[in-house]
Amino acid sequence: MLRALVALLLLSNLLFFGWTQGWFAGVVPAPHAGEREPWRLARQVQPQRITVLTPQAASAAIAAAHTACLEAGPFFETEVGAAEAALTAAGVPAGRWTREPVAGSAAWLVYMGRFADAATQRVKEDELRRRKIDFEELRAPAALAPGLVLAREDTQAAADAALGGFVQQGVRTARVVALPGRVWLRAAQADSTLQAQLLALAPPSISAPFAPCAAR
Repeated sequence: MLRALVALLLLSNLLFFGWTQGWFAGVVPAPHAGEREPWRLARQVQPQRITVLTPQAASAAIAAAHTACLEAGPFFETEVGAAEAALTAAGVPAGRWTREPVAGSAAWLVYMGRFADAATQRVKEDELRRRKIDFEELRAPAALAPGLVLAREDTQAAADAALGGFVQQGVRTARVVALPGRVWLRAAQADSTLQAQLLALAPPSISAPFAPCAAR
């Protein structure tokens, strides 16, 4: 009887040990089975790329993920100062935006204007149409608008030559002027606070409001 009891005790201990080691997991879950998931380790994809961040680094990463690129414009170089003054007045710290030149925006114009009123401009437009001369209306910058552009050239010499051709066609009031270059005001990595400040700016505070940066 004693031998049978000892054998039963040994068998019970062996079964208990096997249970704790997961020998019978297919039938009876091992203790703390929900806390041990070794199969998940085998299913990891490139675990070496996982980096544990400090709380400060994690906060910085979250903030970076919510940044956006915003831009306003383009503004003529002679007018961009007013837009930057609006940013300062709105409380945007200096250095949070940059000027990004618009390539090829500067030019030399064969130009007529600046007209005092719409009636004077229509008279000049009718004159050009009678002479079969193409033109475009110039609405900016304010120093030249409203006006009419007969030609755009990359150099003053080319514009002077074009003006000579128009003079031969009977145009007497045109002249050559320099069209200033244009720039974007861009906040390449605006956080949520800066985004709210920039998107809140609207005319008349700023003539061209901020919007998401366009792909160029």
